[in-house]
Amino acid sequence: MKETKISGLYAITPDLHNTDDLLDKTQQVLAGGARLIQYRNKSADDALRRKQAGLLLQLCREYKVPLIINDHIELAGGLDADGVHVGRDDGSIGEARRQLGRDKIVGASCYNNLDLALRAEESGADYVAFGAFFPSRTKTDTVPVTTHLIDQARQRVTVPVIGIGGIRLANAMTVIQSGCDAIAVCNDLFAAENIHTQAKQYARLFAVHHAI
Repeated sequence: MKETKISGLYAITPDLHNTDDLLDKTQQVLAGGARLIQYRNKSADDALRRKQAGLLLQLCREYKVPLIINDHIELAGGLDADGVHVGRDDGSIGEARRQLGRDKIVGASCYNNLDLALRAEESGADYVAFGAFFPSRTKTDTVPVTTHLIDQARQRVTVPVIGIGGIRLANAMTVIQSGCDAIAVCNDLFAAENIHTQAKQYARLFAVHHAI
């Protein structure tokens, strides 16, 4: 799915050990209009991670939405997932590209560092993610990002730019209007009272923005 346009709602799964619960919630997110799904589970063991990622891949295939694996390049390759997202300490972009090939999506966390984003693109990243825009419930060791950084990135980076960190419906439009192609959301989606409706509202923000 390398040809998939990286834009819109990018949903990141929370740490859930109940696989049925994970699949149910992700299905609601997909039905609501998510354009990418990232499987991220920091607390699962290898066996559970492989099981959950495999089942999520089947689900994403039904919706024709790419499944990106967080951190685990070998897992992404073994499952033939659509790509991998790497952080500063999760292996190099070049290594991910070598293992997965040119047809897979490789994304990179760039925190609040434009130079890191430029190096990521040069190394073959398909998108770069900046964050956190706001205080995050998912990660506590974040660095702040301003809309000015996104302005700079849009002038110098040619791959899609993702905004992440503490994004909620109340502040998401600010991130979209800053120039981000996509927004990555975890808690405000998967912990919502009505996940399907919440996802639809996020998707609608992009429709409104593009109509302006």
